[in-house]
This record gives sequence, C-alpha cells and structure tokens, in this order.
Amino acid sequence: MKRVAMKIAYLGSGFSGSQAQPGLRTVTSQVLDDIGKVLGDENPGLEFSSRTDKGVNALGNAISFYSEMDDLYVLTKALNSVSDGVFYRSYCEVGEDFNVRHASRRVYRYVLDPRGLDMQKARGCCRLFEGEHDFARFCRYDGKPTTLTLDRVELLEEGGMAILEFQARYYLWNMIRRISSSVDRVGKGKASMDDVKAALEGQEFSFGVGRADALTLVDVQYDFLRFLEADPRGIEGRRCEHIMEERLRLGFYESLRRRTGW
Repeated sequence: MKRVAMKIAYLGSGFSGSQAQPGLRTVTSQVLDDIGKVLGDENPGLEFSSRTDKGVNALGNAISFYSEMDDLYVLTKALNSVSDGVFYRSYCEVGEDFNVRHASRRVYRYVLDPRGLDMQKARGCCRLFEGEHDFARFCRYDGKPTTLTLDRVELLEEGGMAILEFQARYYLWNMIRRISSSVDRVGKGKASMDDVKAALEGQEFSFGVGRADALTLVDVQYDFLRFLEADPRGIEGRRCEHIMEERLRLGFYESLRRRTGW
C-alpha cells in the first residue's frame, strides 16, 4: 500500500463542486467511483488540495489517496480509461506524512469580458491587491483569518481575452471571484480605485461576485515533489470528443447570428 498524489483536471459545468454532497454529482464522487472501479477500494483516504465551487474549472487540482497498485503509470492510465469528466494528468508517490493541502503555491486564472475594459485602470487596480492585506471585504467569511499575502495579481491579454492570473499559497472562499469583479468594475468605470482602497482598509463595500465558470484552478505546486506525466493517449480521445461538442455548440450560435443579424 502506497500513498499517491495526482494532478487532475475537470470542467466545472459537469459537477456540483468538488466536495462530496449527498445526492449530487461532485468531483469527489467521480474520483471515488473511478478509484473503486480500478482498485476496488471504496475508502482510499482521498483528500483534495483545493476546494472548487460549482462551475469552477481545474487544470491542476491535486489529490492524494492510498493505492495497492505499484505501477502508478498504469494506475493513472486505468483511471483515465474509466472516468467520466475527470482527467488524471500526472502522478507522484509521496510519504505517509504528506498533506496535499500544504502546497507551496496555487495559481488561478479568471477570464474577464474585455468589452469596455480599460486595461491600464484594471492593471492599476490589480497592483492594489498584491502583498499582505486584510481581505475581509473580498471573501465569503467562513471563520478563517482574513489577512493573507497575494504574491501576484497580473492582467494578461491572450487571444482577445483579458485574463487575471493570481498566485498565492492559499486563498479565502470566493476571494478571487470578488477581487476579479472589483477589477472588472474599476476597469469599466463602475467603481474607483479609491473604493478598492477603502474596502481593503475595512470599510463596508461590495463589488459583487464574478461568475464561477470564468475561474480556473490552473495549478497546485509543491517545491518538494516531482510529478510525472500520465500517458497522453488516455486523455487525448476524451479531449477531442469534448472539443467536437464545443465546436458543434459554437457552430450553432454562429449560424444563429448569421440568420438573425445579432
């Protein structure tokens, strides 16, 4: 029996969040089902590095569990062959004392609607959040301390999209979606940087909560671990199938636009 860490990816629209919920399809329930099919173990000690809410995507969330299968390359390939919606990207054997929640850093991305967005103002707003702050006005309070350090908040332009990239060791509940909403509002003239400064200083102010499906957990990183990549053939077939579904959906809306003039 060995302890295993894996990086997994999933599209948030297919799940009611990552945590187990009675009667709902979650990432946890899918992973447990996959492990049960491959290892026959209904209680593998599964743990997640990061919780993701309903609709939030992940390219590199981390999990850990116990496995009786020695060949982790084969195990990862087998999990990819049975899973419906979870992609097992990489793997690493870890010690008994490994805690998957104790990551070195977590990287998230949030996609903003670029229409009407003043990039210069938005970037100025991003800089306000970097460093150590009390983020009490930028989270859904759940009893945890609200003062923490954001290592980096950067606004990127990729493929005509405006993308916020965050890096920190950990975050608060709804924190990124609330910060992203404030950057969007400042960039579109619906709020000012003085409003953001006041909120960071503790004044009562709400900028709203950004949509969940615009948020992606890009990676959970551990400086002391080296993950090995899974067999890409176990992922490629399902990836191409999902791409085809999206192309058909986009084709429908493009045809609708041409016929209606929208």
